[in-house]
Amino acid sequence: MTWRSRLLSPSGIAAVIGVLLFLFLTIAGPVLFLAAAETSNVPDRLLAPSLARPFGTDDLGRDIFSRVLVAARVSILLTLGATVVSTIGGIAYGLIAVILPRHVRRLATGLLDILLAFPWLLMVLFFTVIWGASAMSAMFAIGISGIPFMARLVYNLASSVSGRDYVRAARVVGVGPIGILVRHILPNIANPLFVNAAATASVTLLSFAGLSFLGLGVQAPEYDWGRLLQDGITRIYVNPLAAIGPGIAVVLAGLVFTFVSEALSDTRGGGRGAVARRALGAVAPTRRAGMAATPRQPLAVGEPVAEIADLRVAFATADGGEVERVKGVSLRILPGEVVGIVGESGSGKSLTAMALAGLLGPDARIATTAHTFDGIDMTRPLSPVDRSTLGVELGMVFQDPLTSLNPALTIGRQLTEVPEVHLKMSRTDARAHAAAALEAVGIADAPRRLSQYPHQFSGGMRQRAMIGQALTGRPKLIIADEPTTALDVTVQRQVMGVLRRAQTDTGAAIVFISHDIALVSAFCDRVLVMKDGVVVEELDAQRIREDATHPYSRALIACLPDMTSDRTRPLPVIPPDVAASALAEEVGV
Repeated sequence: MTWRSRLLSPSGIAAVIGVLLFLFLTIAGPVLFLAAAETSNVPDRLLAPSLARPFGTDDLGRDIFSRVLVAARVSILLTLGATVVSTIGGIAYGLIAVILPRHVRRLATGLLDILLAFPWLLMVLFFTVIWGASAMSAMFAIGISGIPFMARLVYNLASSVSGRDYVRAARVVGVGPIGILVRHILPNIANPLFVNAAATASVTLLSFAGLSFLGLGVQAPEYDWGRLLQDGITRIYVNPLAAIGPGIAVVLAGLVFTFVSEALSDTRGGGRGAVARRALGAVAPTRRAGMAATPRQPLAVGEPVAEIADLRVAFATADGGEVERVKGVSLRILPGEVVGIVGESGSGKSLTAMALAGLLGPDARIATTAHTFDGIDMTRPLSPVDRSTLGVELGMVFQDPLTSLNPALTIGRQLTEVPEVHLKMSRTDARAHAAAALEAVGIADAPRRLSQYPHQFSGGMRQRAMIGQALTGRPKLIIADEPTTALDVTVQRQVMGVLRRAQTDTGAAIVFISHDIALVSAFCDRVLVMKDGVVVEELDAQRIREDATHPYSRALIACLPDMTSDRTRPLPVIPPDVAASALAEEVGV
């Protein structure tokens, strides 16, 4: 939905009209109506409502309608101030909690849970009593009391984004915690934050009116809508509009904030894009001195471009134990080699590839006797130069490009990051380089496509764009994690052709992960068959049918139909007893 269509929607029109009206009252109200609102006229005291004075006059003869209009400035500014306090405080707390170490993060979220257990109004009254009854005290009391609610929302949203593939990839190429938060997380959660802030403003306005009505907010001689409501309630049976008038203003302002929230909720990335364009280099990666990938010595003959030995990956369980998902896998990739990993879901294929690339998160417990990439020891803390080398020489093609590409940034912004930051190209050269990468993977009209967002690409185009992103550096290894999953056979063939051309043009080695053993055997040089975190067999891809001896491998091959298959019989499946006996045989049970 475009901005024009959003503004022309019923909620958009109501929001625009309401914002303009209250903006006018906030700026011009005291100038136009201050004299009538504050000039005492005892002969005209306690007049009934009329055309000249729609809400009548108070006990000093002042026009109540004018006082309501003048009070708009104080009421709205205090509301916005409290909303800003709760929003900024909540964003800061929630984002910082996401990047804290696990045990400290639990303490931070536990404190949030404790604060959320207290009634919100009780917290407001507590701070108001401590700081005294005044407008500023009420503003900070309401703002600070709203921080836990916003912080919990921010933490939940940020946690869901922080595990995405593009965030993990950004970490491995050297983007720091602040860069992760500002460039990749905040732009992608900004839209619901804007919606929640607008909705919170409506509740905050009512809270201010309530505090002033109770005498804990704005103090005389200042006044806001809540204080006017308190003054008018004593004469509600004589002049109902003296109390109803300020109440109408509160309701109308609350409706405007609600309409703004509804209009924002109809957006499709508008808020995210606004933050992404302004958030500390979100559209212009920071160039760091010494981050360029230095020329490296060519690998010796027979030396692997990547190797990992006796890899074990485990995860903690809720009862304090741990479950091991990868059990002693060793993988050695030679330059230019295409290695396939095949197995059923949950066999540990993707975990092995992620560990090889150094992309597993801190929740994974990794143990290995050796882990290298192009001469870099991946078991030790990586220097900025090592991370820059990984950013240039290691390409990653994730399974689902819709979630792996950053939805808040254009395709061009994402494809120019490596050339600009690591290859030190100018912005113009980097854009030309990115366009060439898109053209190399078969995307027509590449310069125009660079300005589009991932959701504007089809599934096959997104997958090819991700392969193009891997080609923007100087890849020595491309890890393709099920790149053809959920694609129709025509698009699958296109993607496989693009991968083959990329491997031929760059000489890069490829680790290709798939469920389809036929696809793997046709594309790869050798194949590793995995089952329950164990490599049960390694085979020459050209002789996979002849050389497979393991029961699980032979069961996978038997499930492949061919031109001689009997079409009157059901397709074969892997018997559960075969899979279980295969695993028991492998682990020696």
